[in-house]
Amino acid sequence: MPALTIKNIPADLYKELKHVSEQHHRSINSEVIVCLKERLFPKKISPEDRLENIQALRSQ
Repeated sequence: MPALTIKNIPADLYKELKHVSEQHHRSINSEVIVCLKERLFPKKISPEDRLENIQALRSQ
């Protein structure tokens, strides 16, 4: 499996990444992979489902 090294990560970004990974009970590496997957392969939501989600939020 390919490996990736990220250099010069701003301290505040690393701190937040570490915090979020702890909340999700994941390693920092696993959290980065999840973040990349969510960004690069977003879930496709049909217009009908999107409208249903909006209506549900409005009714709260």
